Amino acid sequence: MVTRDTAWPVGTPCWIDLGVADIPRAIAFYEGLFSWVITPGPPETGGYAMCELDGRPVAGIGPKMGPPDAPTVWTTYLATDDADVTAAKIKAAGGQLLMEPFDVMDVGRMAVVVDPGGAAFGIWEARSHTGIQLANEPGSLIWSENMSRDYDGNKAFYQAVFGYSFGDIGAEGMRYATLDLGGRPVGGIGEISADQPADTSAHWSTYFAVRDTDASLARVTGLGGAVVAPPWDSPYGRMAVVSDNQGAVFSVMSVAPESES
Repeated sequence: MVTRDTAWPVGTPCWIDLGVADIPRAIAFYEGLFSWVITPGPPETGGYAMCELDGRPVAGIGPKMGPPDAPTVWTTYLATDDADVTAAKIKAAGGQLLMEPFDVMDVGRMAVVVDPGGAAFGIWEARSHTGIQLANEPGSLIWSENMSRDYDGNKAFYQAVFGYSFGDIGAEGMRYATLDLGGRPVGGIGEISADQPADTSAHWSTYFAVRDTDASLARVTGLGGAVVAPPWDSPYGRMAVVSDNQGAVFSVMSVAPESES
C-alpha cells in the first residue's frame, strides 16, 4: 500500500480520470466493481465525480471531452511542478498540445498532450488537489504504462521532458522498460509489437489492483463490461484486460499479499 497527501514528484503518474458520455452509468459500474465511494461534483465542474477508497481519492469520472464520437478512455496524468514549463518542454521534444495549460479552479493547473508516438496523456500541477492518495491497494492504481510503435522515439521524448532513466525488462519479441525516477520505477514504456492488430493505437494503460483477477472478471461482465484479453499469469501477478460498460479499456492485476501489508 502507498498513501500520500502531498504533491507527487515530477514525472510520477499522479492521477487518472475517465471521460464518459453517461456519468451515472459509470458510477454504478465502478462502485460495483471496486466498492468506490463516488461523489459527483457541483454544476460548475460539469458533474466531475471524485472516487474514493477508504476516504482517499483514487480516481475521477467526468464528462467526455471533444466530439461525440471521441473514444471513452482512462487518462493518465503525470505530475509537474510547473505546467507551463513542462508544456514548453513537450513541444520542444516533439509532442503536441491538445489543450494548452489552464487552471482548474483552485485545485490545480493542467494540460492535455500527445507524445510523438501518438499517445495522449495529461500533466498535473497540484494545488489543493494533489492527486491519488492511495495506490497499490485493491481498487486503486497499481501501474501505468505507455505503449506505442515508436519505442525509441518515445523513450527519448519522455527522458527529455521528465528526466526518466530506464530499466530494461524486455524479452525476446517484447521491447519494454521501466520508467525510473531516483532509481525507482514509477511506470513502464513498451512497444506495440508487429503482431498486434494494425488499428491498435498508441496509449497510456491504467492497471488497477485487485485481490482476485478471475473474480473481478466475473464482476466486470456482471456489471455490463467485457473481457478484452483473458487472464494470464505474470511474475508480477495475474492480469487481464477488460472494458467497462461504456467501452473504456483498463487492466486488472492481482496484488501479492506483501503488497497489501
